[in-house]
Amino acid sequence: MITLQYFEPRDFGPLIRWSGDEAFLLQWSGPSFRFPLSEDQLAVYLNEANDPETSSTFIYKAVESSTGETVGHLSLAALDRYNRSARVGRVLLFDSHRGKGYGLQMMRGILRIGFEDFGLHRIGLGVFDFNRSALSCYEKAGFVREGLIRDSRRYGDSFWNLIEMGILEQEWRTSRSEKEETN
Repeated sequence: MITLQYFEPRDFGPLIRWSGDEAFLLQWSGPSFRFPLSEDQLAVYLNEANDPETSSTFIYKAVESSTGETVGHLSLAALDRYNRSARVGRVLLFDSHRGKGYGLQMMRGILRIGFEDFGLHRIGLGVFDFNRSALSCYEKAGFVREGLIRDSRRYGDSFWNLIEMGILEQEWRTSRSEKEETN
């Protein structure tokens, strides 16, 4: 079982260790960070985040409840309180924890926070088209493919396509009701 807890400065080390090479860092963080990831960059990232009254970014670590071990990282950003929308980003499940269902639990947790705690109407995200495991996870969580942004990110001599996905509050509530009925 996964719980989402606020990301703090003491969590910088593990995230830096799992941030990977330049291509991997770009894949999970977009252009916000530069390789190699550093504590200084993470301090800027965390600055002004996680204040329920004023922040537009909420940064979480995913913690395995029974062991207390951090197994992943993600954020809910671009929180627009007027339009009741936000974006999930910087989703990272640490290598040794893949294939255990934690990614889906992380997504369900962030959707619960967005729709229940923040009263959002829409949550979106972007994922590169070659990240098949992430696409599958997001679709299982209820996200719908909304479009393709061709050649959206350059890496070296190649360009990566980005799939935009979204889920609406009613879709999330309906999928939760259906799951409860089958249990």
